[in-house]
Amino acid sequence: MQRQRKVATPATTQGETMRPARPRREYVAAVRYPDGRRDLFHIRNADDLDDARQLVISEVGDVLSVVIAARH
Repeated sequence: MQRQRKVATPATTQGETMRPARPRREYVAAVRYPDGRRDLFHIRNADDLDDARQLVISEVGDVLSVVIAARH
């Protein structure tokens, strides 16, 4: 005869169940440089679109244009 397994219970903190962390939104940035080159960047550590834009500009420096969209 086989035994039944115990049902796993979620981790608790002082009697409350812990919620999984909300996944951060990812962004994609298309960059055009003044010399005509272009590049794509994937941004994972941004809070919102403005933050993603600032991260890209601070990373690459002089750009002609930056287009950012949320990645689905």
